Parts: sequence; C-alpha cells; structure tokens
Amino acid sequence: MTNPQMARQIADKNGFIAALDQSGGSTPKALRLYGVNEDAYSNDEEMFGLIHEMRARIIKAPAFNGEKVIGAILFERTMDGEVDGTPTAEYLWNAHQVVPFLKVDKGLADEANGVQMMKPMPDLDHLLERAVGKGIFGTKMRSVINAANQEGIAAIVAQQFDVGRQILGHGLMPIIEPEVTITIADKAEAEDILLAEITKQLDALGEVLIEKLRTFNVECTLGGRTAGPVVTQYEVIPAPGVKVNKIASLDADLALAMKAKSIRIVAPVPGRGAVGVEIPNPEPEVVRVVQEGLGENEAEHGYRYCP
Repeated sequence: MTNPQMARQIADKNGFIAALDQSGGSTPKALRLYGVNEDAYSNDEEMFGLIHEMRARIIKAPAFNGEKVIGAILFERTMDGEVDGTPTAEYLWNAHQVVPFLKVDKGLADEANGVQMMKPMPDLDHLLERAVGKGIFGTKMRSVINAANQEGIAAIVAQQFDVGRQILGHGLMPIIEPEVTITIADKAEAEDILLAEITKQLDALGEVLIEKLRTFNVECTLGGRTAGPVVTQYEVIPAPGVKVNKIASLDADLALAMKAKSIRIVAPVPGRGAVGVEIPNPEPEVVRVVQEGLGENEAEHGYRYCP
C-alpha cells in the first residue's frame, strides 16, 4: 500500500529530488573526482562500499532533509545498504522525511530512430518485490531522446508506460523519464512530440477503464480527464439506468483489472453529473533534480519528468 504521507509530500511539497543512484561503470570516475584512486580498493564490493559511505555522509548532513529535498533516488546497492544500522530507505524517511525512490532500469540500448530505449529488465518483478519490503515509495527509469523523431519518441514513451504499469502493479509510484537531451537543435520539437505521446497514453488508459467497467456490466462513456501530480481522475458518465452505487462498489475489482494497487472512486463528482475514477498514474511534471556528483551522464540534463 502506498504511504499516504509520502504521496502527499511528492504531490504538494516544493523541493528537490536528489539523485543518489550510480552505475557501476562510472563509479571509479566518480571516486577519482573525490580524490579516491583505484589503489584504495581491490574489488567491486570495496568500491561500492566506499560509494555507500559517501552517500551516507550526504544523507546524514543537516541540510539533507524534507524541507529542501523531498525525495532521493537510490541505486539498488544503496537500497540494500544501511545508514547508522538502519536500512537506507527507512532512514531517509524516518530521520529526514525524504521520500525514497529506486533506480530500476539496467542502462540504455544503442540509439535507434533518434532515441535510446531502456535495456530489458527480466528480473524487474523480483526487484520491485524487494523494494516494497525495503520501504521504497517509487521508482526511476531513464531513457533518452536525442532527436525529434516521431517513431522513436512514440516507442520510448510506450516502453516507459508499459513498465510504469508493471511498477504500479506492485503499489509503487513510477517516475516516467523519457529524457530530452537539452543540447539538441530540435529540442522544442522533440518536447512537443513527447507531450503529445504522453497525452495519448493517458487517453488510452481512460479507454481501458471504460472497457473494464463494461466487463462488470456497467455501460458508460468517458467524459473529461484531470491529470494531477500523483493520480489522474477520469470522469465516467453512466448510461441511463446505471446506478452510481454500482460503480462505487467496484473500486477493488477495478484496481485488480487495471493492475493498480488502489483506485479511488468519487461518486458522484460534485456538480458534474459523472463518477470520478482516480487512478495512480505517472502524469509528468517538470521537477528540478539536484545531482550529488556521482552521475556520469546526468549533469548535462537539466530536468526530468516526475509523478
């Protein structure tokens, strides 16, 4: 079950999301930048141990708190580690009121059609189960747009939403991050295509909702859609003779059918003549991300999309 306090913080509070995630390939370079050379460790375990010590010092800093940093993205090894004897995600929230996210992608595929898709994640379900047990609130997964290519951007958004639905099925909140490289000449055009493709995905989710309602013998049509930072409310207009209470009683069944951890039904929406169905959904908003100096490729990208 999604932590409601964490959800409110991400939805309503201003602040930064700190990137504490790190890939193995760029870790030696990051350590060198901090004055730690390769002769300071003899294997990967020692290398990542040094990185975790650095992250723990950052997390324990007085300025690293929920008043300034509303969330932090963790690498898998960081999630599995501890800070002062407490699991990292638990420490972040209980000690500093910082919402923990987990980096789940396994890197980028080679560029095709102007984009770099995410590599396959065959063990994602197992990782998500562990994340839930560790107190993680949400996830982050990155793919990259390098050109205003309609086919490529459509594919990258579809992949992000497909994986996002898989993540939602575990009760976690996905950060959808089809990242536009800010140095490309056609950046504005790429962002226009990106927005249109994201909108298509959200509209399609509404059509799936109507189909699922019909499997429960509820005839209805889709009205408006209101996208919020954490949930999207779809307005469902019942056919004549369909009782509102019938829809209101389907919250658990719809959650299962939509592969969502929970669904909230507002029956009826005041003054609208419709029933509101609120589905957790990665509708993006631009959020600044503060880098902690350990990312190899992310400093050049000034923003990312967040739920």
